[in-house]
This record gives sequence, C-alpha cells and structure tokens, in this order.
Amino acid sequence: MATQQKTIDIAGYDFGRTATRSPMTEEDLDHLLQTVMFTDDDRAALRTAGDVLEDQTDRVLDVWYGFVADHPHLIAYFSTPGGEPIQRYLDRVRPRFAQWILDTCRRPFDRAWLDYQEEIALRHTVDKKNVTDDVDASTPIPLRYLVAFIYPITATMRDFLAAKGHSLEQVEKMQQAWFKAVTLQAALWSRPYARENHA
Repeated sequence: MATQQKTIDIAGYDFGRTATRSPMTEEDLDHLLQTVMFTDDDRAALRTAGDVLEDQTDRVLDVWYGFVADHPHLIAYFSTPGGEPIQRYLDRVRPRFAQWILDTCRRPFDRAWLDYQEEIALRHTVDKKNVTDDVDASTPIPLRYLVAFIYPITATMRDFLAAKGHSLEQVEKMQQAWFKAVTLQAALWSRPYARENHA
C-alpha cells in the first residue's frame, strides 16, 4: 500500500500551509461526496491509481500540456496579453500539476484538503491568478473551462491506468474513481465563481 504523500519542495505548493480556508464545511463536503457517489471502494481504487501513476506523471502531463498547446483559447491563459506563451509559467505549474495527480489519489478528503481546493480555485480567478508565479498572463480562467476540462483529464487517463497490467475491471474501477474525484474538485473549484447565495 502506498504511504501518505509527504509535502515536498515544489514552488508554489503549500498544501497544509496555506492561510486560505474554505467556507465549505465537512458536512458540505460529505454531501458532495454522496452526490458524486464516492465510496470506500473508490478510495481504495484511487490509492491503487496513485501507485500506478506515480512514475507516469510526466507522460500524463505531456498529453495534457499538448492538448492545451493545441488549442489557442486554452494556451492563452498561460500567455501574455499579447499572446506569447510564458514558458516560465508553464514550467512552474507543471510540478504542481504532477503533485495534484498524486494528491487526488492519496490525500484524505479532510479539512486540509478542502482548504487547498479553495486555494487552487482562487488561483484560477481574478483574486489570485498569476500571483503565485508572479507572471502577467491572461486572467482569469473562465469557470466553463474548469468544468469542460473534466472530460479530457478523465478520458486521457485510462491508458495510463491500464499500463501496469491490471485487469479491465480494476482499470474501470480506477477510472471511475478518478472521474468522481475530478468532478468533486471541479465542483469545489466553482465556489469562488458562484454568487454567494448560490455557492
């Protein structure tokens, strides 16, 4: 069984140390978990997925970064207002994105995790976009892309989950658990975008 992922030295990665606190309660989180039909079996499948993906994160990110680079409307959010991609920004985000994959699989969905989802959400909005990496990229990222990105981040994961010889049934369980976890996080990331009385 994989051990809990410890905090490591990644620029801008401050899981467990961020001052941001989500206004969502543990009860709110439990209701969302029920809504995406997340179970103990899904938690076990995610732990397995973490072991499967641990040495594949660079290849996963090659696919995701390639997808973004192929779509000007997406790469624009990593580019200057004049449309020039900011390589330093892309390079700094990448290890945090890799860590996010492992955190999704291995972190308990507790208060520290919930607070960090709020921090991630804010980094996509006008409140904190560009601040962590001190860049001048287009801002903010519209909520519609956070929601739409659920599909490519889920659909492209199956081949990586199948790469270690697990049965089709095991791969499907990992895939469904990943899908639920990504949907859950996108729902949490939507909170700062919503009007307060609809959050």
